[in-house]
Amino acid sequence: MATGKVLLSVLAGVAAGTALGVLFAPEKGSETRRRIMRKGGDLKNQVGEWSEKGSQKLQAAKDEAQDLMDRGRARTDEQQKRDLKTT
Repeated sequence: MATGKVLLSVLAGVAAGTALGVLFAPEKGSETRRRIMRKGGDLKNQVGEWSEKGSQKLQAAKDEAQDLMDRGRARTDEQQKRDLKTT
């Protein structure tokens, strides 16, 4: 949940910076719009990369958790078998 808040904060900061940049831009409107479109495309690509990296890390964490659960179950099963033999 904290990662979502950080991402939202970053996006809000980018939006605020863009808005201030547009307000104080000394360029013609057509050039400003072109820059906004370019920056928006760059931001969209960056968010896509972050999303992909986050998905990969999440999948790696899920795989690791599953592996730990499987190993724990195997150890539990082994211990139960040993306990049954000694009983």
